[in-house]
Amino acid sequence: MTDTGTVRPSNEDNFLIEADLGLVAVADGMGGHDSGEVASAEALSSLARFLRASADPDSGVAPPDFRASPFDPEATDPHAHWSEATLASMVTLHDAVEFTNQRMYQTNLANRRGDGGGMGTTLTGVWQPEPGAPLLVFHVGDSRLYRYRAGQLTQLTRDQTMYQEAVEAGATENLPPRNLLLQAIGPSGDVRPELHIQAAQPGDLYLLCSDGMYGATSDERIAALLADVLPAQLGDCCKELIATALRDGSRDNVTVVLFHCD
Repeated sequence: MTDTGTVRPSNEDNFLIEADLGLVAVADGMGGHDSGEVASAEALSSLARFLRASADPDSGVAPPDFRASPFDPEATDPHAHWSEATLASMVTLHDAVEFTNQRMYQTNLANRRGDGGGMGTTLTGVWQPEPGAPLLVFHVGDSRLYRYRAGQLTQLTRDQTMYQEAVEAGATENLPPRNLLLQAIGPSGDVRPELHIQAAQPGDLYLLCSDGMYGATSDERIAALLADVLPAQLGDCCKELIATALRDGSRDNVTVVLFHCD
């Protein structure tokens, strides 16, 4: 579910659920930039198009004419041992995110909005290439992926913001605003997505959300809402998460996507 919230005049968030493709994603159009709602929608569409063409040659979707930069999936976790199929899927996912970024970047250039300008969006989600396969996580920006497992809520992505960078460097004073992104889809021709592999377990509950969800609501409150949620209750839980964010004072669009591993 997504909600405009109580402050902003429009909703620049979008989400995508493509069950047959094993793809779920959230995109948050950059506030203060042109056409944030268009950027988030087009990023999700481009990503799904690339993955569908790569996963199913008979889908009727022509693979894009695109050459991605080299990517070594084993470099993301040199100590893990994954199948060749999983590593190949990681390469495909990397290329899909790069394609999505290049397509939007070229649109910005065509509109004479060079580096740092034009449309932009975060892009965070999960792709499961085959039923039972590990979950492949992709992340650009500051939307988040959480996992709720055995009573514990774990943040699986790192906010790519100047604020997070300053906190990790040990700064405690004069911190940058929380919404200043280090990278996003669209404003630059170079994007380096965070990619990693998650081995899902039965009973895992995953939450994808924009910063409107977690900006004013603590992880402890989010965890309490996810406790003991059954698959049939995911819709009601989405409603309650958004309502809680708004009650807690969120001043942004709020988007949440929940999915349960059986």
